[in-house]
Amino acid sequence: MYDDSVEELIDELSRLPGIGPKGAQRIVFWLLKRPAADAHRLATAITAAKDRVGWCSLCWNLSETDPCSICADPARGNGTICVVEEPRDVIAMDKAGFRGRYHVLGGALNPLEGIGPEQLRIRELLARLDSEAVTELIVCTNPNIEGDTTAMFLARQLAPLGVQVTRLASGLPVGGDLEYADELTLERALRHRRALESS
Repeated sequence: MYDDSVEELIDELSRLPGIGPKGAQRIVFWLLKRPAADAHRLATAITAAKDRVGWCSLCWNLSETDPCSICADPARGNGTICVVEEPRDVIAMDKAGFRGRYHVLGGALNPLEGIGPEQLRIRELLARLDSEAVTELIVCTNPNIEGDTTAMFLARQLAPLGVQVTRLASGLPVGGDLEYADELTLERALRHRRALESS
C-alpha cells in the first residue's frame, strides 16, 4: 500500500509495546511531516541510549554507569533493598520516597509465559544478601497473580536466611470511591486494615 521505506518504518514502530499498526502509522506520518532535523535528532537519541545505557551489575537497573548512581550513593546503604519487577518501578518507588537500594528482577514468575525463577535475577539477589548487610527486603512486585506468586516465592526462599521480608500493602487509592473499587481490592484493604491513631 505504501512505499517500502514507509511500510518498513510502520512495521518497526508497531513492534514497540503499546503501539499498534494504526498508532505506528500516525507516528510515521507525523515524522514525515516534520523537518528532517527532528527525525535525525530522534534517531540519534535512540542510538545514543542504546549505545550508552546498560545494566547496573549490582541492582540491574538501567544506567549509563556501573554501578548506577543509586548503588554508588553511600547514603542509600541502609540495609534495606526494595525488590521490583522492572526499572520503571524504581522511578515510582523513588518518587514515593524510598531511599534505600533496589534490586530489579526483570519480570515476575509466570509459568504460562515460560518465566520461572531461572529467568529472573533471583540468584543475583541471593548473592547480594551475602555481600551486603541486608536486614530487610521490601517486595514491591505488582499486585496481580504473577506479582503475588513472585512475592510468595521470594518469601519462601529467604525465610531460612533470617532476612525480614515485607510486602507493600495494597488497597484503595487516595481519593477513590468504594463503589468503583473491585472486590479483590476491597478484600485486601479490609484484610490489611490497621488501627487508627488518635493523635
